[in-house]
Amino acid sequence: MRLLPYLLLAPSLFFSAITYAQTAHDAVIARVENGLLPEVRVKGEARTMTLAERMVFYKIPGVSIAVINNGKLEWARGYGVKQSGSNEAITTETLFEAGSISKPVAAVAVLKLVEQGKLTLDENINNKLTSWKLADNQFTAQKKVNLRQLLSHSAGLNVHGFEGYAAGQAVPSLVQILDGISPANSPAVRVEATPGSGWRYSGGGYTIVQQALEDVSHKTFPQVMKKDVFQPLGMTYSTYEQPLPKKLEPRAATAHVNGAPVRG
Repeated sequence: MRLLPYLLLAPSLFFSAITYAQTAHDAVIARVENGLLPEVRVKGEARTMTLAERMVFYKIPGVSIAVINNGKLEWARGYGVKQSGSNEAITTETLFEAGSISKPVAAVAVLKLVEQGKLTLDENINNKLTSWKLADNQFTAQKKVNLRQLLSHSAGLNVHGFEGYAAGQAVPSLVQILDGISPANSPAVRVEATPGSGWRYSGGGYTIVQQALEDVSHKTFPQVMKKDVFQPLGMTYSTYEQPLPKKLEPRAATAHVNGAPVRG
């Protein structure tokens, strides 16, 4: 009979623990939503901004936030709408174009192929490229460009970033982009400083990495990323496919400039 009080008490303790954890969790999220800090903090001033205020200031209709803590997803939420003037809410499954955050993700696939012995970090990258070769010049006479330099933006390459292509415009092939051939709207990717001599951000360098992955794997870059990175991580809706597959279009947020949707 003495066991009865303990049996009755256990569920209430369990419930209380869950309630406390949820309250603490909500408090952490609330600090992010209401405690954004300015770029410069003045001693003695505790000025903070809300996420909603920042969205209005930057004319951003929708935002998705995911917080990683100790290597695990701690919480994720969507705020606002997918397109200004609409009422379709942002969710944790809404797709956004990731931009340069896609570079370190691509590096994961590269390092996996290095582990498998299909790529090496310090070998002349031209030894692995078959569909295209990086042109040699006076800067590569003594030192060749390698994968380690490409991944760390220290290969001495040009082409900081890419303008992109509007919906309906002709899209160049990867080799056309690398050689700056029409319809590419960017210059040819070339070495403009001694490889390894310094840091120089180069989206063009990661385009070479993309070509190397395709040449070594004999698969398209989106296929490599899906098989080696996204599927193992359970990233069901993430993709490098351009343009976005029709089946994923309904999940995508609309691009905006100064608060106005980009045509197409």
